[in-house]
Amino acid sequence: MKDTEMENEKQTQAAQADSSDEPLVALEAGTVSPEQFAELKERAAKADEHWERLLRTTADFDNFKKRAAREKQDAIKFANESLLQKLIPVIDNFDMALAAAQTTAKGNAVQSLQTGVNMIYQQLKAALTEAGLEELDATDKPFDPNLHEAVSQKETAEVPEGQVVQQLRKGYKFRDRLLRPATVVVAKHPAAA
Repeated sequence: MKDTEMENEKQTQAAQADSSDEPLVALEAGTVSPEQFAELKERAAKADEHWERLLRTTADFDNFKKRAAREKQDAIKFANESLLQKLIPVIDNFDMALAAAQTTAKGNAVQSLQTGVNMIYQQLKAALTEAGLEELDATDKPFDPNLHEAVSQKETAEVPEGQVVQQLRKGYKFRDRLLRPATVVVAKHPAAA
């Protein structure tokens, strides 16, 4: 009987040396058949394989999260790059207009400066419109508290009550979001005398 126990212990030690892993459960010699032992060895190998796959997947996911966070930071950091590229020519034209105003004869300088600044203004408006900026024109429209900011009322019988009589400052939207409401004067009926 002692010989059998020693032989089982030798087999267990040889199997452990083959797998080069520590045993998961201490087993008494003689309680596990060779088929059961082979099945346990196979399951341990699968468990090791699954563990390695889990570690690799976890590392890949961590790398993905870091890369996504870095790309998000870069997107935020450089979000205005295309708008700035559109505005650089406007700055160049301002520089040229100012240089031309200094070198042109006095009588003609005002007219050429006015023409140049008007052209630059149109170029700037076009660049901002292309970037998604929309100008809100409130004149002669019904007052809308979502788009307009009333700063005063004007008594008048010429237009219906609640209509914008005068726009003091333009409003702007960026795509569907209001950036700045239009500052307006709203009509009200004159007080009865």
